[in-house]
Amino acid sequence: MAVWALGINHTTAPVDLRGRFAFALDQIAPTLTSLRTDIGNRLGRQPEAAILSTCNRTEIYCAGTQHEIDSTVEWLAQSGQVQSGVLREHSYMLQDAGVARHAFRVASGLDSMVLGEAQILGQLKDAVRVADEAGALGTTLNQLFQRSFAVAKEVRTSTEIGAHSISMSAAAVRLAGNLFEDLGQVKVLFVGAGEMIELAATHFAAKSPKAIAIANRTLERGEKLATRFGGEVMRLADLPSRLHEFDVIVSSTASQLPIIGLGAVERALKVRKHRPMFMVDLAVPRDIEPEVKALEDVYLYTVDDLAHVVQTGHANRQAAVAQAEAIIDAGVQSFVHWMDQRHVVPLIKQLNNQADEWRALELARARRQLAKGDDIDAVLEALSRGLTQKMLHGAMAELRAADPDSRQRASAAIEHFFLRKER
Repeated sequence: MAVWALGINHTTAPVDLRGRFAFALDQIAPTLTSLRTDIGNRLGRQPEAAILSTCNRTEIYCAGTQHEIDSTVEWLAQSGQVQSGVLREHSYMLQDAGVARHAFRVASGLDSMVLGEAQILGQLKDAVRVADEAGALGTTLNQLFQRSFAVAKEVRTSTEIGAHSISMSAAAVRLAGNLFEDLGQVKVLFVGAGEMIELAATHFAAKSPKAIAIANRTLERGEKLATRFGGEVMRLADLPSRLHEFDVIVSSTASQLPIIGLGAVERALKVRKHRPMFMVDLAVPRDIEPEVKALEDVYLYTVDDLAHVVQTGHANRQAAVAQAEAIIDAGVQSFVHWMDQRHVVPLIKQLNNQADEWRALELARARRQLAKGDDIDAVLEALSRGLTQKMLHGAMAELRAADPDSRQRASAAIEHFFLRKER
């Protein structure tokens, strides 16, 4: 069985390119069907597959009878409507042990923009659940991901990899604090009501801002979040007319197109008489048009812009990283060993079936002899001799082969399997 992976992330591709390959959770099942059908048409058999898509990465994991990285690249490039050469320049392609090492590092938070962050593990589990429900997982990928969860758990319980980590939300609060003297006097608008917004709202709420509002496509979910933080809820359609009211805007939705445009921000600035606006776009693809960044009095940050802030404290965790890498090394070796064993499973089954057949034949013969009243010791002697002869028949035939080379190979194999001395 061959295992391969293709991915782009925050270290290999800019946010706009990543946005072309972002899949919402409800898009993954049909996307997996498209991927497996496309590769299946080339292989004659559909591969196992799973897709992990977050604001920082999109990764495809596959397992099949042979590596099909080129086919996977072509499919992903076509789905994102970019040339395959462009995708290759910004992607990483892994095979077998390399796939396991990468998956274990991702699950453990070692490959994240925020070193040691725990959110990615939940996102990976969601990706695996969706792939399983779509019927896209098989034994190989299931083993890979279950082992990645186990490794991640050991890393988090045995090391301090997550200690002092700075989340994206905490970084946003820190930057906002650099712009506004007192965060207790600012009004904050959160666009969206997903996990990223919930985390961001939690961090900003800790600073007791003057007002909090949640704008979401679904009012019910927005109301739940607004109630939790003592804020108000508003419709996305009301954004353009109310944008000027807020000093801080944090957006993270699953929209495929920007929902806050340049014109809306320009009009808001005029009403605000050019009082500064702090904007954070945590979405991939972008929620806020990139041209907004060029406006005076607007401080717009994307997930990539926050990178240098979240790097703070990395040096303090290098010892934990070394410990984590050692745990991952052991996990990779275990997975590779399991993969190697998978190749001989059919042979093991065949050998067991043959041995069971011989045993059944000799037992049946022994029972017939006992039924006739034959001596028990003689029957047992015949039983053991019959089994021994059947087991050694093939080896003896090889030793008697006319070909000298065949005899030499047979001799070495027989000495190895039958004449080993206990140490």
